[in-house]
Amino acid sequence: MAVVLPPVIAAFIQAKNDFNVEAIIDCLTDDAVVEDEGQELRGQAEIKSWLKKTHEQYNDTLVVISCAAEGEQHIVTAQVSGDFEGSPVPLDFCFVTKEAKISSLRIRLHGQ
Repeated sequence: MAVVLPPVIAAFIQAKNDFNVEAIIDCLTDDAVVEDEGQELRGQAEIKSWLKKTHEQYNDTLVVISCAAEGEQHIVTAQVSGDFEGSPVPLDFCFVTKEAKISSLRIRLHGQ
């Protein structure tokens, strides 16, 4: 059974798997915040730089396992595969949406 995602999150994941940075940025609010690997990135310029760096470093792709929603928060669990030790690994992508855009994304190991 396919996991149903909000359109903006589905677009983000598809763009991430296609490594389409501009399409990913189009999914974000201007003041979006991303937390990943102990870093906090603020705004589209910082996030764009991070996206390019992580793709070059990890060449990662996502396969969605599940999505749980509470209001504007959506926790997407995905199997992430790429060029890193321990691949694949389950990660939780905690999205907060605002006016059909992603305003916040926190990435953690599944269950943490």
